Amino acid sequence: MTRLKDYPVIMLLCWVAISSLVSARPYFNDQKAPESLDDLQNIQKAVQASLPKARAATVCVELKEGSGSGVIISPDGLVLTAAHVSGGVDEELTLVFEDGKKLKARSLGLNSDNDAAMIQITDPGPFPYVDYETVTNFELGDWVFALGHSGGFDKERGVVTRVGRVVRLSSDTIRTDCMLIGGDSGGPLFNSDGTLIAIHSRVGMIKEDSQHVPLEAFERKWSEMKASEFLGNGPFAQRRKPGTGYLGVSVALESHGERLVIDKVGEDTPASRAGLEAGMALLKLNDHTLTSVEQFQKLMGKMAKGDEIRLTWERQEEIEEITVELEARP
Repeated sequence: MTRLKDYPVIMLLCWVAISSLVSARPYFNDQKAPESLDDLQNIQKAVQASLPKARAATVCVELKEGSGSGVIISPDGLVLTAAHVSGGVDEELTLVFEDGKKLKARSLGLNSDNDAAMIQITDPGPFPYVDYETVTNFELGDWVFALGHSGGFDKERGVVTRVGRVVRLSSDTIRTDCMLIGGDSGGPLFNSDGTLIAIHSRVGMIKEDSQHVPLEAFERKWSEMKASEFLGNGPFAQRRKPGTGYLGVSVALESHGERLVIDKVGEDTPASRAGLEAGMALLKLNDHTLTSVEQFQKLMGKMAKGDEIRLTWERQEEIEEITVELEARP
């Protein structure tokens, strides 16, 4: 006969039993290799059950040259990606969903030491997202699957799926034998139940040596990256360096001193490739109305390699605006 006072103990034991069933490791993770067709089919079923949600949240990150990938982790559009994909802090980006829909976004912070970065979608949500785990609860040999826009966005093909196993672990890097290529960088790595555990960083000497940033590494600098900080001095991203931007023009005031005009355009420079020519009157640099040579030089002195500037100019009473990306100063 069960006594009333025993019910709390019974309920606790039931909760523990249920929890252990929910969080139980898939048996195939503990096998050295699948031992039967059933094992392979169970791995396949586990991955297929998670794919719709995971694919919907995996985006292509359009870059000036090429593209990368990322994954949405919240309904308001927080995206995790790689530092070398985000392009820096406070950069305007375009994200492409699997169905071809494009949304505007802005890069937040990054960690250049371990290749972690965040992006925020600026268009209104809500958005599809995946669950993630910042505490490492997987082991060597666990089955995982990688998603990404391999080689760039392709609407007919969609997101590419690769299945593999964890082959090495450290605090800043997970290695798997999932085969990644260009365009996959910044994409998501999931465990077999569809929980995000890492972000793709780079490929080793062979394609079967893929390296990923674990969510645990993101967690250590989470608040700083959310606050748009540039962290570290590693190889994955370079800090913006004012004064390194180069346009390739010299300017002067017109003889009556009212307008700033281009005096000379260097050959094979950002200015010449943008179509700027001597004699054009420069009216604005970004949102600044130009009034003197000294002002123009001071504004340009704040620019860095890779910055994009907007120039408003006039020639023969026609006013136009162009965007020019600055190169490194010779």
